[in-house]
Amino acid sequence: MPAYQSLTDTELFTLLCNDDHEAFTEIYDRYSALLYVHAYKRIRNREEARDLIHELFTVLWSKRDLIVLKTGLSAYLYRSVRNRVIDLVNRNKLQTYYVSSFEGFLNNGTNITDHAIRLKELSLLIENEVDKLPEKMKQVFVLSRNEYRSHKEISETLEISELTVRKQINSALKVLRPKLSKLLTFFFL
Repeated sequence: MPAYQSLTDTELFTLLCNDDHEAFTEIYDRYSALLYVHAYKRIRNREEARDLIHELFTVLWSKRDLIVLKTGLSAYLYRSVRNRVIDLVNRNKLQTYYVSSFEGFLNNGTNITDHAIRLKELSLLIENEVDKLPEKMKQVFVLSRNEYRSHKEISETLEISELTVRKQINSALKVLRPKLSKLLTFFFL
């Protein structure tokens, strides 16, 4: 077995092309830190630089039999890092452009969201279901949920006991929950 640390880049690359894991490890050990610094100086993001280097070495291993070196291994690796940095910067610029474009679109107010429309429709459906409740139950429920009155205030307004108010609200919720859960299931599909 050769001492991999003493081999040249050309010899290591030849061994790499012959599926030698030790040669790949030596290339990684020899260049990963230097390439990381090279990438980090350009993009100033540790995670992205680390990901970029790992992706480069993954491609180096997976396409080892397809890579043809026209220059030395180090030149190939540095050029690959440079190209990946350029691609990353271009992707980030495009992403920033799309985000700012979308924000501008939202800020102009020309957007009527599907969410707002669905919310209005849902409110109407809930109102319809509340209207189907028995009259006294509906009165108690509306005072509780729409006018935010306490049980005591409702009992005083309608001249019924607080226990009756509590029972009417619980009964209304028991009636509404199954109906509204079915509506919500179909509404948000």
